[in-house]
Amino acid sequence: MSTAASSLHRWWRLIQPLFLVLALVFIALLLGSQWSELRAHTWRIAPFWLIVSGLLMLGGWGVEVWLWRGALARLGGQLDYADALRIWFASILVRYIPGNVWQPLGMTVLARQRGVRMEATVGSIALYQAVNLLSVLPIAGVYLLTVGNFGLLDPWLGPTTGWLVALASLTIGLFLLRPGWLIGLLNWALGKASRAPLDAELTTGQLLRLLLVAIFAWLCWGGSFAGITFGLSVYTVGEMAAALPHLLAAFPIAYAVGYLSFVTPGGLAVREGALYLLLAPILGGGPTTVAALAIRLWQVILEVVAAGGVRLWMGRRSEDIGY
Repeated sequence: MSTAASSLHRWWRLIQPLFLVLALVFIALLLGSQWSELRAHTWRIAPFWLIVSGLLMLGGWGVEVWLWRGALARLGGQLDYADALRIWFASILVRYIPGNVWQPLGMTVLARQRGVRMEATVGSIALYQAVNLLSVLPIAGVYLLTVGNFGLLDPWLGPTTGWLVALASLTIGLFLLRPGWLIGLLNWALGKASRAPLDAELTTGQLLRLLLVAIFAWLCWGGSFAGITFGLSVYTVGEMAAALPHLLAAFPIAYAVGYLSFVTPGGLAVREGALYLLLAPILGGGPTTVAALAIRLWQVILEVVAAGGVRLWMGRRSEDIGY
């Protein structure tokens, strides 16, 4: 690593805690700005909707693990689904350390213990994340074409809807027609990180299948967000039907924005802020704020439970097979 890069890395490590503090301050200010509405709103906790939300979240994780395992197999790394689950959940909690790099690092170390080459794991995570982020584009495009909602940003971005949808369509189309460009782009990024390039080929059909699986995972996550939103406030059937398309689309868009921010652990505050911008005109500022914070808390709780459950299950499995 060059002296300049090393210095930049040190500075980045020093300022990352500042971004965490700023994220917490932003959340506090957001709550404060909505306090009167929050106090006046009628709240509830509906067990049925919490269960629905939890099941959909677990389903989303299950699909994501399948997607990552498939990407790993294309790069020569083989894991059975049980080991992939264990590695996924054993490393998932460390992503709340600022930087968005600790979960991939943990997955790489754990997969290495299962005989998977480090280059294959790093490459599979890069391929998985690229497909996951690309799959948000068709969701956003369909949402904007059918609903055309930019939330609080609508006065500025609304007139550009057609251009943005065209850009998203062009991006997806180019990668589907030339999937080798995606591998080339990932190899360029890996080279910048001093990693070995991917030794893989990706066909249009393979990329299309990966994108469809990723879209399904996002719909599970959007459904989980809708479930917890409906579980915290009183909505009529008509209101839920009207809000559902917004909730299904807003969550993957906000999640992608939070992930790409890189500055806060798990996109903390960035994701919540994006949800507020998209949904405040639809649900109201107070309900949107609570739903955005509730899905974050619900996710962390289920991550801890799932990680503990998988660890216990794999420990018993190891004893049963004698290692």
